[in-house]
Amino acid sequence: MSALAVEGLGKAFAGEHAVEDVSLTLERGEFFSLIGPSGCGKTTTLRMLAGLLDPDSGTIRIDGTDVTDRPARNRATNMVFQDLVLFPHMTVAENVAYGLARSGVPKPERQTRVAEALDLVDLGGFGERDPADLSGGQRQRVALARALVNDPEVLLLDEPLASLDRALRGEMQREFRRIQRDSETTFLYVTHDQESAMSMSDRVAVMRAGGIVDRGPPRRLYSRPRTRFVAEFLGDATVLDGEVVGRNGETAVVETQAGRVSATSETANDHSDSVAVAIRPEAVTLGDGDLTGEVVDAAYKGFYEEATVDCGGARLTVRRERSAGGSTVQEASTDGGDPSRDRRFRVGKSVSLRVDRAVLVEDGDG
Repeated sequence: MSALAVEGLGKAFAGEHAVEDVSLTLERGEFFSLIGPSGCGKTTTLRMLAGLLDPDSGTIRIDGTDVTDRPARNRATNMVFQDLVLFPHMTVAENVAYGLARSGVPKPERQTRVAEALDLVDLGGFGERDPADLSGGQRQRVALARALVNDPEVLLLDEPLASLDRALRGEMQREFRRIQRDSETTFLYVTHDQESAMSMSDRVAVMRAGGIVDRGPPRRLYSRPRTRFVAEFLGDATVLDGEVVGRNGETAVVETQAGRVSATSETANDHSDSVAVAIRPEAVTLGDGDLTGEVVDAAYKGFYEEATVDCGGARLTVRRERSAGGSTVQEASTDGGDPSRDRRFRVGKSVSLRVDRAVLVEDGDG
């Protein structure tokens, strides 16, 4: 039996659909992320799952039990918000124990469960600390411990890492994944941050305009997106319109504005002549290719270099990773003679391109 099953969930405000016909199934012990741009309906969906907002339609089942009409306090869920709301007048242990105390759990049991929860989040021995004395990452762990100490069937997380800087966010992504695995709790993580969702999740669902347009393992969504929107939202894919001029099994030869590209058929429109082709920057190689163009923009980004190449009005992004020792091309370029830069990325240079991987995508919302 699944941990969470949602069918046909809908919610409208002032006659406008915020969420429409959303269906999801989360398996026990799964780390599942719901992502999408601001205003797509993901937070509204989360609040309905938590019991903080009544749906207009649909059903919500937790561990097989219909909880659609139950208030938040009567659901086997807990929630971690972006605003952690730790009580400043309580110690760390008192913060973690707060829900247990309100539920009438005896003190000896509370103490045992709080100690176990703090050990789980690697804060054993921090129980008597003041929350104000903790780092941002430590406060995040306290919030997680407070949510997990009640042993929820599903833990709902609403943008809990949004306020952290990039370095701390990366550290907490690893911690969240470890804690989720160790606790064996089902996590539903809602965010607009594609990187965090892709790095932590077993599966991801992408929302747009109140509905889910694609779902699956992160690797599949990135390498074989089914819609133009998903291809562009998850990473920096270039999507070109074109006409199929030949087929060989699952591969279609597509004539685009940039030139001919071979693309794998992954979508329902793969037998149509008019198609859209998604190309990732790392799937394009400079030199020894059939496409030609001019570098119109270039950027050095530390561990990789990136260029935008105009091919007959269609612009492709090219990304070249750099080795730990720097570029293998040690020629001076126009950017101050920096020997670490690759001359092939010089603005104004004519180049040839080879597209190593491309995929056909649906042009609509999916």
